[in-house]
Amino acid sequence: MDRAVKLKYFAWVREKVGRAEEDVTLPASIATVADLIIWQRSRGPEYADAFAAGQRVVRAAIDQTHVKPEASVMSAREIAFFPPVTGG
Repeated sequence: MDRAVKLKYFAWVREKVGRAEEDVTLPASIATVADLIIWQRSRGPEYADAFAAGQRVVRAAIDQTHVKPEASVMSAREIAFFPPVTGG
């Protein structure tokens, strides 16, 4: 079953994608954050560029909780993508 979810983009991920957020319907085949990143790359050149390095460079949060690439997106309402945060 396809699922509606809000995707949010931050920092250079937002700049490359060209939007801050969007509502999408995820295909039923997407079960994890890693699956979602692969799907994102197929959505057009701006997404391919933003997600080219995949989970090594882009981090994710589901419903405002940081998650690993193998985390399930099955019950997610909101998924955010952002670059790693470095402190200083």
